[in-house]
Amino acid sequence: MGGNSSRTCVYVASPLGFADSSRDYLGRVLAALREHGLECLDPWYDEDGKIEADVARADAVEPRAARVAALAAVDEAIGRRNMEMIERARGVFAVLDGVDVDSGTASEIGFAAARGLPVVGLRTDWRRTGDDDGATVNLQVEFFIRLNGGQVFRDLDGAAARIAALVQP
Repeated sequence: MGGNSSRTCVYVASPLGFADSSRDYLGRVLAALREHGLECLDPWYDEDGKIEADVARADAVEPRAARVAALAAVDEAIGRRNMEMIERARGVFAVLDGVDVDSGTASEIGFAAARGLPVVGLRTDWRRTGDDDGATVNLQVEFFIRLNGGQVFRDLDGAAARIAALVQP
């Protein structure tokens, strides 16, 4: 959702909107953040269905070259929308589950860290993905999470409490 309340905004970086099987967990993440007094800037939130309609319309364009160009324009608009949400946020909450951290999530973490925003990661996936025993996930991703005071958590409530502590006045 957009920045319409007086609560502190946190961007929620995750791949959880891609699959029906993970959307319920995204709802749990958003609820936990709200319980800690945060407003969620959720890139998966598409209140009026415009993003989904734009993607479907572009995907139906013929011939193929025109479809590729139409999809590239929609992709750029989505990327810009996400960037602008990160720019409005006071911090980023990143879901790190999966065989490896989602590339979009990793990009959002890097962008946020470069802007000086705190990032907190949540990894509930029990599979090992760190480069060595010193890293929970990819060492570069974890470096950017820790750069501005964040850390990686294994539990949702602990992660939500930490990002709230880092961003709330």
